[in-house]
Amino acid sequence: MSGVLLWVVGPKGNAASLLNLEPRASKKQRRPRLYPAGVRVVSVVSAISSSVASPSRSSVERVYEVVLKQAALVREQRQEEALDVKKPEEAEGLTGGDLLNEAYERCGEVCAEYAKTFYLGTLLMTPERRKAVWAIYVWCRRTDELVDGPNAAHITPKALDRWDKRLNDLFEGRPYDMYDAALADTVSKFPVDIQPFKDMIEGMRLDLRKSRYMNFDELYLYCYYVAGTVGLMSVPVMGIAPESKASTESVYNAALALGIANQLTNILRDVGEE
Repeated sequence: MSGVLLWVVGPKGNAASLLNLEPRASKKQRRPRLYPAGVRVVSVVSAISSSVASPSRSSVERVYEVVLKQAALVREQRQEEALDVKKPEEAEGLTGGDLLNEAYERCGEVCAEYAKTFYLGTLLMTPERRKAVWAIYVWCRRTDELVDGPNAAHITPKALDRWDKRLNDLFEGRPYDMYDAALADTVSKFPVDIQPFKDMIEGMRLDLRKSRYMNFDELYLYCYYVAGTVGLMSVPVMGIAPESKASTESVYNAALALGIANQLTNILRDVGEE
């Protein structure tokens, strides 16, 4: 879980748009924040994913449904590993080879450039886990840059819809570029579910629409979208020690809580600055 901690806590720095991998800007464009002390504001919109959409339940209950689904996927993988079940071959064009290795290397370079402390943490992982985490990191950073980068002023809800469709294609083995190819290969090897990725995009949609948290329930959901999701993406890759007595659900809950807590810390850190 240390990797998740380093990822969420580490300051972003002056990252430029990774959609085109532009050079780092001298001064990072920031999202407008209208909260009196500098906090972004949120409300739930109709576009929210079905797994967290019911208004009759609290945000904690809705997010917990996502946690249960992720935990079930990991349990299934661990059972397959115990039975030595062979996985089907990955889609042609996304396996091994120089191009895929180069894609992972490029992801590593982006991680080293924009998240130096987190990158050092990934060097403690096994090579396969390290590359997979790099691929996830790059996708998350590119997603965030859509609404928090140099081109943020030109981003519309339709642009996020296109990014969402691109995510669907990626999970179906149809990557658009080498960074997508690295993540497509990762999700073919680890039990990574698409829902946390789609929920992160939902968080970007909220950044375009709202600037007030009306209560902690709304704030919790927003923190899940933009940070808690990172923990859910990472656990399947980092894995759970075979000798661990903790339940799969408790591990996912810990990763979720860590992401949400660090997002709240990031908000509080911004109060003094803004």
